Amino acid sequence: MRSITIERPVGWLAVAATAAAAPLTLVAAPPDALQGDVQRLMYVHVPAAWVAYLAFGVVAVASAGFLLRRDLRWDRAAQAAAELGVGLTALSLVLGSLWARPVWGTWWSWDPRLVTTVVLLLVYVGYLGVRGLSTDRMLNARRAAVVGVLAVVNVPIVHFSVVWWRALHQPPTVLRPGGPAGELPVLMLVALLTALAAFTLAAASVWLRRIRILAATDRDRGVPPAGAAEPAVPELIVTPRPETSGRQP
Repeated sequence: MRSITIERPVGWLAVAATAAAAPLTLVAAPPDALQGDVQRLMYVHVPAAWVAYLAFGVVAVASAGFLLRRDLRWDRAAQAAAELGVGLTALSLVLGSLWARPVWGTWWSWDPRLVTTVVLLLVYVGYLGVRGLSTDRMLNARRAAVVGVLAVVNVPIVHFSVVWWRALHQPPTVLRPGGPAGELPVLMLVALLTALAAFTLAAASVWLRRIRILAATDRDRGVPPAGAAEPAVPELIVTPRPETSGRQP
């Protein structure tokens, strides 16, 4: 993996996208006909969930990269993505509860989407916990990488839970087979997609910065930039004994 050189441009793009998304989501997009202005939470809730999915996908790819290359740069990328995904999943759950109270009449429901999302959150909290089980940096990285590769199976379970099981939560709106146009007014769709772009860019900026911080932490602890190399196995050199005759002097 190359050195991070795009952190600042990505950060500025995130600022620009956020500046564009704010008036669209708060002013231009109309309130929902049934839910009113509480529906505007969707412009944060949905992007938070989307970027969390993306982050957990990055965890799986980076974890596989570490297992193949034994390079700690992949491990740092996985850790940064997992931390980001955990934070955004927690945010989506909180915002979902704030939305559910006026719309569903309750803060919490044992809905398949909510339950599977909580399981997803706990799995990745466990992934972060695995990273501290040992004082051996490479051992922690290997254990976490195995969990990171396996844990991603939870993401499609969460996404398709509203399709596979009877659920109170609405089915996919944007990523549905017929497309989003028939479900959302044009301004709502534009606002949502702009918010998605802003969240994705902001998350990428945070991810890149976090990788840099993790690299500095490893450097301060004396960990080689790409990880500890496997110890070389010393060759056993056998020196042949000189031949001697059987005669005694």
